[in-house]
Amino acid sequence: PAHGAESGTVRVTVEYDQPLPNVPGRSLRVVRVEYGPGGASPAHTHAKSAFIHARVLQGSVRSAVNDDPPRVYRAGESFQERPGDRHSVSENASPTQPATLLATFIVDTSETELTTPVERPGNHP
Repeated sequence: PAHGAESGTVRVTVEYDQPLPNVPGRSLRVVRVEYGPGGASPAHTHAKSAFIHARVLQGSVRSAVNDDPPRVYRAGESFQERPGDRHSVSENASPTQPATLLATFIVDTSETELTTPVERPGNHP
């Protein structure tokens, strides 16, 4: 999902997508996520096979995986997600400055949907 870069929004761009020549059926995908001031992504999961390494390039990002408490990562810091993890919080930690992260996926080549929104606990009818 790509949205504008204005305040409170998120822009997602696939920067690299190539099969791994020495690992048949697997690909390396690199995704840039740009958060406007106060921008946030809804809670989500990633492709079932995805192992992800995310590094903050600019600003600060608040992130929580599964039931871990949210943590703020600043430029130069990184975190990971394993297959099957739920990314419960993913947002810009600043209401006034932009933030950018680069997420590197190792994923089954056949999986084309990298992100699927999920309901937050307690938001069920």
